[in-house]
Amino acid sequence: AGAGVVLHGAVPNPFNPRTTIRFALAEAGPVEVAIHDLAGRRVATLASEEFPAGEHDVVWNGRDTSGRAVPSGHYCVRLTSEAGARTAKLVLLR
Repeated sequence: AGAGVVLHGAVPNPFNPRTTIRFALAEAGPVEVAIHDLAGRRVATLASEEFPAGEHDVVWNGRDTSGRAVPSGHYCVRLTSEAGARTAKLVLLR
């Protein structure tokens, strides 16, 4: 069996004002992509939906759920699917 889900990371990283988060799924299914600060607080949910198998990308514009620009710093993107969870670090430089 394959890994099920692969989080390729984000390009560019460090970024300003936006970064593209790339991932791949071995099988179709529900996926959530969320941004968290280093304290573990959810900053934004980028996707929470069904995705087909294959390569995908979502864009984070450096804003929180309310649309406010978040400060420069380190963040984590967490991708959760039925195949497991993956995380990658992001650096936002304003």
